[in-house]
Amino acid sequence: MTATADAGVIGMAVMGRNLAKNIESRGNTVALYNRTWAVTQEVMQWEHAQGARFVPCKELKDFVAAIKRPRRIIIMVQAGKGTDAVIEQIAPLLEEGDILVDGGNAHWADTDRRNALAKQWKFHFVGMGVSGGEEGARIGPSIMPGGDRAAVDKLMPILTAISAKVGKDNQEPCVTWCGEGSAGHFVKMVHNGIEYADMQMIAEVYDLLHRGLQMPHDQCAQTFRTWNEGELGSFLIELTGIIADRKDSDPKTLAKDPDAFLFDAIRDSAGQKGTGKWTTVAALEVGVPIPSITAAVDARLISSLQKERLVAAKATKKLIKRKKRIKLAIDELANALYSAKIAAYAQGMCLIKAASEQHKYHTDIGSIPAIWRGGCIIRAVFLDRITTAFKKQPDLANLVASEEFVGEVARTLPALRKVIATASLAGIPVPALSASLAYMESYTTARLPAYVIQAQRDAFGSHTYERLKKPGTFIHTEWLG
Repeated sequence: MTATADAGVIGMAVMGRNLAKNIESRGNTVALYNRTWAVTQEVMQWEHAQGARFVPCKELKDFVAAIKRPRRIIIMVQAGKGTDAVIEQIAPLLEEGDILVDGGNAHWADTDRRNALAKQWKFHFVGMGVSGGEEGARIGPSIMPGGDRAAVDKLMPILTAISAKVGKDNQEPCVTWCGEGSAGHFVKMVHNGIEYADMQMIAEVYDLLHRGLQMPHDQCAQTFRTWNEGELGSFLIELTGIIADRKDSDPKTLAKDPDAFLFDAIRDSAGQKGTGKWTTVAALEVGVPIPSITAAVDARLISSLQKERLVAAKATKKLIKRKKRIKLAIDELANALYSAKIAAYAQGMCLIKAASEQHKYHTDIGSIPAIWRGGCIIRAVFLDRITTAFKKQPDLANLVASEEFVGEVARTLPALRKVIATASLAGIPVPALSASLAYMESYTTARLPAYVIQAQRDAFGSHTYERLKKPGTFIHTEWLG
């Protein structure tokens, strides 16, 4: 087969086929391969009507032969064993200098393992995070490649063309080299962790509006639409404003209540694919606190215990008193959410920075929030300011104390305190907002009660402690003698 394709995509599920369409729409010829030939044929039936430049391949060897060297091949299959199976099959067919890209939601440790395998075969391997879902893949996602810099540079003409664009005249591509090794998938994992926190905090604020202030769903939707026009403007705020207004279309529900909202019919048990948990585990391994993200993961876990919660709610109904209505201003909720977002994003950036140092990724930390400004799920106006914060202070330790945000923290923290206090007194759970407040208060407190823990550890286990005026000198006291 004559090599005519500029790139190839393996995996014709939703993400794979849409990414292939995106690449083709930028003037490239794209080779297509799926394990099941019928799936590729389905894609081609649609594409032939469009006159697309696709080369469908039934056999993997024909797929490889159809791509110009050095080959640029993107794998878009199920993470884990599915990706391993594809790599095992295609590795013997590749030649030195070819570039194999894993664009799935891989665990970063798997990417390190696959990098080692690629070096044995002499081809390049790139772990690449892709965020934006089906629509992003088709029209412009946020792209996070990591691995060999030279290999990523060869991919950049295509990646730059297909990525989302932001900034003045939409000229800034939402793609950057995230660092060596597994940096691309690590950064994507942290992106997803922040997404968990953002979604949970939005859900908690929505609950305070709807249940706490007894605001109808359509008014909640209008509030979110208003917020989306200001500093909280983001994809998730906009999305919440849209979905909150959706009426239920179920015939049985409509017969009883023609004005019923779909939100009231949805089971309160959130699913997850694991990236939030990965982020929490990675943070523990690196030694970076990310309480907002961890609280969001825990919130999804406890939401899955719906049957147990119903039993517990019934058992404690007469014993635990909860207020039916709270008093809070809409602006206070908006400021509280903004304050909590600062904390959550600060935690994510600290995790990326620490991981880069420990894993030797050599990540340009300031470039990461810039590529999240478009295409991805956490895209937000807010990220412009985070990008600015790192431009002002390239060695920035934490957003909370940055020149760009210290004033914002001071402005919004009182609202976060009040909202959490009000929710707690009313018996309304706000775990992610509470975790964000605890993080803010702890990080900005000069002296924490850890001195008590240090003394306790030394008293029961002779673990020693440091004196304030003698840092680095560890001593032991016979506390109980």
